[in-house]
Amino acid sequence: MFKFTKFFSTKTTPQSEPIPGTHQVPNSAGGHAWQLDDWARLDRFLVLGCEGGTYYVGERELTIENAKIVQRCIAADGVRTIDRIVAISDAGRAPKNDPAIFSLAMAAKLGDEPTRRAAYAALPKVCRIGTHLMHFADFAQGFGGWGRGMRKAVGAWFNGKPAADLAFQLAKYQARDGWSNRDLLRLAHPRAASPSHDRLFAWAVKGELPDGAAEDPACALIVAMTELNKMDDVLKGAQLIRERRIPRECVPTQWLTFPDVWDALLDSMPMTAMIRNLATMTRVGLVTSQSAAANKIAAQLRDPQRLAKARVHPIGVLSALMTYKSGRGARGSATWEPVASIVDALDAAFYASFGVIEPAGKRMLLALDVSGSMESGTVAGVPNLTPRVASAAMALVTAATERDHTFIAFSAASGGHGGTWGGGVPGITTLSISPRQRLDDVVKTVGALPMGGTDCALPMIWAQKHRVDVDTFCVYTDNETWAGSVHPAQALRAYRDARGIPAKLVVVGMTSNGFSIADPNDAGMIDVVGFDTSTPPVIADFARA
Repeated sequence: MFKFTKFFSTKTTPQSEPIPGTHQVPNSAGGHAWQLDDWARLDRFLVLGCEGGTYYVGERELTIENAKIVQRCIAADGVRTIDRIVAISDAGRAPKNDPAIFSLAMAAKLGDEPTRRAAYAALPKVCRIGTHLMHFADFAQGFGGWGRGMRKAVGAWFNGKPAADLAFQLAKYQARDGWSNRDLLRLAHPRAASPSHDRLFAWAVKGELPDGAAEDPACALIVAMTELNKMDDVLKGAQLIRERRIPRECVPTQWLTFPDVWDALLDSMPMTAMIRNLATMTRVGLVTSQSAAANKIAAQLRDPQRLAKARVHPIGVLSALMTYKSGRGARGSATWEPVASIVDALDAAFYASFGVIEPAGKRMLLALDVSGSMESGTVAGVPNLTPRVASAAMALVTAATERDHTFIAFSAASGGHGGTWGGGVPGITTLSISPRQRLDDVVKTVGALPMGGTDCALPMIWAQKHRVDVDTFCVYTDNETWAGSVHPAQALRAYRDARGIPAKLVVVGMTSNGFSIADPNDAGMIDVVGFDTSTPPVIADFARA
């Protein structure tokens, strides 16, 4: 008998071909996967961005692809698009706010009238600080000029803040991206909401304190900053910084080498700024082993409420941990001696920044794609944080929640499932990593694994072959699968049949491309976005259902 199904089958189809009867499309690697719809792709872009591109798609091309997705969503339903932008930005679910600001600027300039109104109304929710507003102005400039709606919205941003809060914004964020508060105010030309606002506008535009500022409590920070710039006594300057809660950006650069100054700054330093300046505070000698500053910082890093209130994203913590532990900056030649208690606190802060997650209580296989394509590009533009490394960190959050879990890493050989490119370890490597280990050690372990081709069916094939009982497969990947003789969705169905377990598949997308190995017509498969802070709870809820 001629074996027709050897060449045409819905159960075993090479990944280089689409599964018969499905709507699979070619991915960037030459394999086939499902095309994400525009709304799912929008979420990936808003969370992951596109800095650095991917192994197969350059940064410029990926940016254009995602911008077109945003444009299509705006055209299809502008208000829904604004709602998605606000939901992800306002909740702090994305490592960086730039994709949300860019998308909002597109909506404000390219949308219809209801969309433009919604975009401008959402401006304070998405652009929460002065830097965000300047980013928005820069992005909007690329899609049009300063019309009445833009002027009104920017003016409302300034007037909508209490005068004392506005003073902080004007002082801390004076200029970014070639824009300044002076530029924005001159273009928006808002009518001041109060005499205090009027004085602050005058200072931002003219650079001089207007009459009455010294007696105006709302202008106290501006007055103190002006006084600080005239001082030459470091101890008195540090006292003024502490009393008036002057932020680092308002302190003369030459003063930022003194521990007393940083100690004064630390008293009122926002959480995100504190994390960003850990290396500097260690280098100048403020943060040392068992110092009061080190103990204070460690306590704050371990406080879930503080982390949540400050919208601290796990990527920011992970980036700080990788940099701080290394003792050397990614740029420049600055070095420091890491303090162990700070490294431990950063490790704890990473898990705490995801919030409380209710365990699903299911048997989970956490499968990390360590193929060559996962080593290209960066997550949220963080140096050295490749999708390959980031997926290990992301998986640890679920591992810390779910007691019954197994870690594997997978990578395919050119000839099938026998090894990685150039030989080496098998296509599946069981990993003895644990949330009880330090996060930076786990990242180092995964980063050292050999790389090969991408075959996302390997976790299911391995589990079936070794009779491993799994309720939920969590595959962390870029979805550029191509190297296998069977598709991942087919391998999952074969596993279900062989083991008699209604196993589910969660695909954690680690890049902002448009593909997924999850079959949209199978209720037991779902696609989620990597390093979205809502992803671990979604995984648990899906596994539990």
